[in-house]
Parts: sequence; C-alpha cells; structure tokens
Amino acid sequence: MITQQQIEEFQRDGVAFIPGAFKDWVEVMRDGVARNLAEPGEYASENNVKQGRFFDDYCNWQRIPEFERIMRESPAAEIAAKAMTSQTAQFFHDHVLVKDGGTPTPTPWHQDGPYYFVEGEQTVSFWIPLDPVDTASLRLIAGSHKWDKPVRPVSWADNSDFYEGDDTDWIEVPDPDSTDYGKHDVREWKMEPGDAVIFDYRTVHGARGNPGGTGRRALSLRWVGDDARYVERPAPPFPGHDMKPGQKLREDWFPVIPF
Repeated sequence: MITQQQIEEFQRDGVAFIPGAFKDWVEVMRDGVARNLAEPGEYASENNVKQGRFFDDYCNWQRIPEFERIMRESPAAEIAAKAMTSQTAQFFHDHVLVKDGGTPTPTPWHQDGPYYFVEGEQTVSFWIPLDPVDTASLRLIAGSHKWDKPVRPVSWADNSDFYEGDDTDWIEVPDPDSTDYGKHDVREWKMEPGDAVIFDYRTVHGARGNPGGTGRRALSLRWVGDDARYVERPAPPFPGHDMKPGQKLREDWFPVIPF
C-alpha cells in the first residue's frame, strides 16, 4: 500500500514513488484507456506535436466503467488519504495520457495548481504507467510544492500567458535541463506497469518525450482532501457545477470514497 516513509517523503518533497501500488489493476486500466481511445470524450486533445502522437483526455469516469471501478475499488482512495494526512479522499478527476513511440516532444514543466479550481494543501495526483517506462519518464522537482510563489501558467501551444492580462507575481517556468541545470532536485524513475508516482498539485513536473519505438500509456488519478475548497479557475472543465468560492467540492460530482 503506502509506507510511513513514503508518506513522510510525500509531505517533505511533494513527491513519492510507490512500486507495484496498482499491479493488480493494470489490465482494468488498460481496458479503460483502450475504451477512451476508441471513444474520446468532449475534452480529448490530440496535442500539437511535429512527430508521433500525444493524446490526452480527462473527466471520463462517469462514462468509462473501468475508471469508475478503479476510483471506487482500487487502493487509490486509501493511499491518497494517507499521503495527504486527510480523513477523507475525494475524487477530483481522471486523466489519460498516451505518448506513442516516435514522439520526441516533452511535456512542458508546470504545476497543476494554478490551473485548477481547487485550493488546499491536501491534494495528490497519481501517475500510473501501463507500459514499462525507461526514458519516457515523468519528472518532478522535489520541494517545489513549498515554493513561495507559483509557477507562471502558460499555454502549451505557444508559451503565452494562460490568463489574459494577469499581473499575478509568478515565478517563471523553470528549465532544469539548461538555464537552471543543477539548481533543482529532479526526481524520476524507471517504472513498471502498475507502479505509481504520487505528487502534490503544487509540485512542478513535466515528462520526457518518447522517441523510442514503444508507446507509453499512463493513467492519472487526482484527489483532494479535507481542506480542499472551490476557487474560481477554469480547469478542469465541469460546466454548470454552480459551486461558489470557499465551498467544499460538491460530493455528487466529486465523490468521497470510503476506504
């Protein structure tokens, strides 16, 4: 499941690695991703890459039964609550990320927090590969969840400001591979199907490209805890939710999962 050492690492560094956490759920996840690829949702995206294919889609658990099973029956809720030191685990959304072999484009460095309509210190995202991961790995900057200011949210298409006319005092997007080389503690792992990386929504992360010949499928599960409250931001897309700033997320749309 999750050890005390992994909980302490998550709290300290904003990221932890849990080998084999979902090894018994890999086939269910693969079936769900296959269904998602065959029946993309309204928010699916074929990201603009010059070579290969980078597909992602999210917020589909209500129409893809495999994802609902994982949310309700897998160890995810218990792991999430323990990692967040929360009494509850409330499901936020699912996210499928597929990078075909021969897709060298990396996923840009970013934090999820500045995009998301939730505030709180009790958040956790799972990144679970469904294929062996060697070089096409998720990368995270340890400790970045405790930075004084958030990273500037940008459009991945052209690096423009995500919020038009926003004058918030951001930190510029880091570049650990060049201008910031050696400045940050970057974590990444070779992973097997069913392993999991967990990280705080404020942890800066990105992913390497996948120039090899084998595709890389991953499922991300996002959770929030006791202190999560709604704030007005655009993502993820849940039109008509009618929540007001400061409210807890509505449980009929964002289930609290017992464990």
